[in-house]
Amino acid sequence: MSLAAYACDAARSRGRRHPEAPAPTRNDFQRDRDRIVHSTAFRRLVYKTQVFLNHEGDLFRTRLTHSIEVAQLARSIARPLGLNEDLVEAIALAHDLGHTPFGHAGQDALNECMAGHGGFEHNLQSLRVVDKLEERYPDFDGLNLCFETREGILKHCSRANAEKLEAQEPGGVGRRFLDRTQPALEAQLCNLADEIAYNAHDIDDGVRSGLITMEQVAEVPLFGRYHQEAMREHPRLQGRRLLYEAIRRMLSALVYDVIEATRERLAAVQPEDADAVRRAQPLVCFTAQARAQAAELKSFLFHNLYRHARVMDTTSQAQEAVRELFACYVAQPGEMQAGFTARADTHRAVADYIAGMTDRYALREHERLTGRRLLASGSA
Repeated sequence: MSLAAYACDAARSRGRRHPEAPAPTRNDFQRDRDRIVHSTAFRRLVYKTQVFLNHEGDLFRTRLTHSIEVAQLARSIARPLGLNEDLVEAIALAHDLGHTPFGHAGQDALNECMAGHGGFEHNLQSLRVVDKLEERYPDFDGLNLCFETREGILKHCSRANAEKLEAQEPGGVGRRFLDRTQPALEAQLCNLADEIAYNAHDIDDGVRSGLITMEQVAEVPLFGRYHQEAMREHPRLQGRRLLYEAIRRMLSALVYDVIEATRERLAAVQPEDADAVRRAQPLVCFTAQARAQAAELKSFLFHNLYRHARVMDTTSQAQEAVRELFACYVAQPGEMQAGFTARADTHRAVADYIAGMTDRYALREHERLTGRRLLASGSA
């Protein structure tokens, strides 16, 4: 398939920080995707929390399955828009590489621990993983990914951290947060696909867990519309088949909505190339109605699932584990693996070490260092 003029073309990439000879059978974005899939950080995602801890059930999403779902949705949208599917896939698969164990609970606790030492941002940590922390090549740290892939991985960044990035890499991936320009369309698309994916799969996991019911979610207009459609067309459908059919219809509708809304903006702006996209307003979008309905669904999940008493109980214990691990490692850096012990910045080394942990490894380490068992099933 040919790319649209406004898409990122691997042949015109801004390149890698460390020059490399091209691969004989793959373009640079395909090569980035492959490096991400083979990375240690990517494999760890299988035991990192999305909403429910890994030991709470075999079928709940993890960061790994979430990332795969984001990649699938993003590619489905990229093709009809003429965007670069290889780049989209690479960004989607890498976007959560820097996430801590225990999901957002772990991230919040680690940010709190690092408050006097530069803080912790999981998007910045994902970039740090691919730029520095992966150790796979003889001539450089990290994965040496293309600028466009790195740009997409860094979804958010505080101004203070953007200034640090700019000082290290003038005109690099931190620059757009200072001059308020946009990332490439492929990066914009992955941001939206991420939102679509977690709204949909958190309904599935929430109902599976028993913390919310399908009937509750059906009162939210975005889901309720497709729930009613499915029941009208299949009056005998019930249970999980009904849930899956309603989610499938909702996902399809959101994908088509993004495609049509983005086409309209592209037609109005008519960017001549990828750099023109960066100078324009955000172009990958929902329609206003879909945006409002997606926000309403997100609010429902926040109040009824993410803040459910059972989730909050595990959240509290998970944050306790992260805080106590942090304190133990800062006091006794020798308890970390050797590569982290030797670093000059102890607090950042501890943050890197904890962020790289899976849920179950973090719990085992916490029990080893404190003698206390939190979230007991996690250390099995």
